[in-house]
Amino acid sequence: MYQTELNALKKANRFRQRQIFDEELIDFASNDYLGLANNKKQFKKAVKMVSQYDIHAPKASMLVNGYHEIHEGFERTLSFLNGFEKGLVVGSGFLANMALIESLVRKKDKLFIDEEYHASGMMATGLLGDRVVKFRHNSANDLEEKLKLHTVGRKIIAVEGVYSMSGELCSRDIFELADKYNAILIVDEAHSSGVIGDNLLGIFEYYGIKPQENHIKMGTLGKAYGSYGAYILASAQIISFLENRGKPIIYSTAPSVFDTALALVNIEEVSNESDKFKKEIIKRQKIVKKSLDIDLKSLILPIPVPTNEMALKLQEALMVKKGYLVGAIRQPTVSKPILRIIPRLGSSKKALKSLLNHF
Repeated sequence: MYQTELNALKKANRFRQRQIFDEELIDFASNDYLGLANNKKQFKKAVKMVSQYDIHAPKASMLVNGYHEIHEGFERTLSFLNGFEKGLVVGSGFLANMALIESLVRKKDKLFIDEEYHASGMMATGLLGDRVVKFRHNSANDLEEKLKLHTVGRKIIAVEGVYSMSGELCSRDIFELADKYNAILIVDEAHSSGVIGDNLLGIFEYYGIKPQENHIKMGTLGKAYGSYGAYILASAQIISFLENRGKPIIYSTAPSVFDTALALVNIEEVSNESDKFKKEIIKRQKIVKKSLDIDLKSLILPIPVPTNEMALKLQEALMVKKGYLVGAIRQPTVSKPILRIIPRLGSSKKALKSLLNHF
């Protein structure tokens, strides 16, 4: 039924399939930035937390009776740490973006979205018709020109704190434009929370910006926080609106209780040991600087390659001959293929130096 399309993907070296990789490979591909995904001490803490309750599965949507005390405790902790009024745990980052964009952009409103925003947000824009304006990647000037043209209804801006493929930080000027034009600002912090900022809280902390009523922070639990799920932090009014209008929140089974507990104990660990984690992040950024003369602001290192075929061949060679796993990222995820290297804390500094010697 779809063989012609699959053959075309294979011919273009864009074919994908799931793989179970050898655990002996040295992982420089995953988004497990802090190396918490295999931390058994943290895992046991989460098991102990969940074991205190008779109910350990969500059972239903959060608006029926799937909302658990662990969900509530997680939301309270994360809101407090980040300086937001209220929080909302969500099943995944994809669902969080769908919920925000689909529900907040009403009939007379306009969404201004960075052209390199995550695919989940871009997919949600398909529901909005002519209420969407894309602006040039990370360009405050282009965004402002387009904001000036919209004088009716709400203005909502969507950006990423750290862009997932380039590792580039969102321009601070965009935060200032949101205030200047009285716009709601959605910041996807999937790749910045746990990685940047004095206490590793993300882009708001990195820029020293105190969250305001027009600010929304969303992020995932499956990256630096070593679990699965997502969250939205905002004013109490916006959280209430999402509970009443966010279809992925209303009609999805509540997030996993265990995964939420695991994220909570990991977030507490990062908060308590932020200096230790930050020092290790800086050490790896310095290795990249010394090896490749690249200043990393995050933990994402993109290496451009000419073709999809070469990306796959380089990935295979590093894996089979050297024992390193890196990401071979191709269209449509990126406009031009890259090897995506994550200098994560779960892999040694010695291994990172050795890997970078091949470039």
